[in-house]
Amino acid sequence: MEAYLDNSATTRCEKQVADLVTTVMLKDYGNPSSMHKKGMEAEQYVKESSRQIAKTLKVKEKEIIFTSGGTESDNQALLGVALANQRAGKHIITTQVEHAAIHAPLAVLEEAGFEVTKLPVGRDGVICLDQLAEELREDTILVSIMHVNNEVGSIQPIEEAAKLVKERAPKAYFHVDAIQSYGKFKVSPKQMGVDLLSVSGHKIHGPKGVGFLYVNEKVKIKPIIFGGGQQSGMRSGTENVPGIAGLGLACQMAYENLAEKQKHLFKLKERFCRGLLELEDVKINGTWQETAPQIVSGSFVGVRSEVLLHALEDKQIYVSAGSACSSNKPSPSKTLLAMKVPKEELVSTIRFSFSHHTTWEELEYTLQVLREVLPTLRRYTRH
Repeated sequence: MEAYLDNSATTRCEKQVADLVTTVMLKDYGNPSSMHKKGMEAEQYVKESSRQIAKTLKVKEKEIIFTSGGTESDNQALLGVALANQRAGKHIITTQVEHAAIHAPLAVLEEAGFEVTKLPVGRDGVICLDQLAEELREDTILVSIMHVNNEVGSIQPIEEAAKLVKERAPKAYFHVDAIQSYGKFKVSPKQMGVDLLSVSGHKIHGPKGVGFLYVNEKVKIKPIIFGGGQQSGMRSGTENVPGIAGLGLACQMAYENLAEKQKHLFKLKERFCRGLLELEDVKINGTWQETAPQIVSGSFVGVRSEVLLHALEDKQIYVSAGSACSSNKPSPSKTLLAMKVPKEELVSTIRFSFSHHTTWEELEYTLQVLREVLPTLRRYTRH
């Protein structure tokens, strides 16, 4: 039996999405900037995708910028806003548990003279709103907070944070990395008070290499990619029409029967977590009843993450030792360090992540294999 439990790293593309991508690549392959019929047909795919995505967010179509994925969306948001608003201030606030796609561009901005404040989190992986309130200043121009953490599934209080930002730093824009929450929760930027929002296609059963950034039309932002002036000059380069078409359809499909999908995921997660906690020396990171339904972070004390990962792989169970998006080289998780997870648990953590295609049979099989391999691996480690 195969159990794919690494859906926070990437998801299997929906067949309808893959079929559409193939059609665009082989049949409707025009350049959307071309003025002939083929070009106009390609342009229609881009417009339709903007419409599909805007509908899920309840925003305007012109507020969607297509990118190469989550990393570019995050970089565009941070660098673009910082460069466009630096005369108003150079203070930026984020958290200690963000993805590398946030921390890396912020490091570049720090080198350029910006000041970055990183909010700590508790053992539940969630920020303290009082600390955010204390750090907001007159010269704060940008706040970037992840909605759902990609490693432990902790959910940040986005709406409450947005209110504080508007009250205490009215010149600041609020960016949210929604890469692990979009398609799993209802996400409405205008209702939530969010100015910019990042999404990646391959996390929601769409193609790899494509994503989008929502940018409220009132946001002052500069492009970071220059050239032919596509997408109103905000993101030059010939649009990835097959990917964009697939992304739009994947976004539309993600929000079909969302309540049923959520219920399925929460039910799977509860049963799986209870099964894990019946095993000896297993801890679950974060408050699992209050985290996102598709992510479970478990520490298997006495067995190193990489060892357990490969033992499960031998049984065709695919999981992650932390975030697969940063690199394939083992390194201490910044998220778990920020949560003050003890070292013996830190080095033995595995992330299981589900999709609406995940079945209980897959999880039951995983628990069965864990019962079999953990005692053996622990004996081997202790010797």
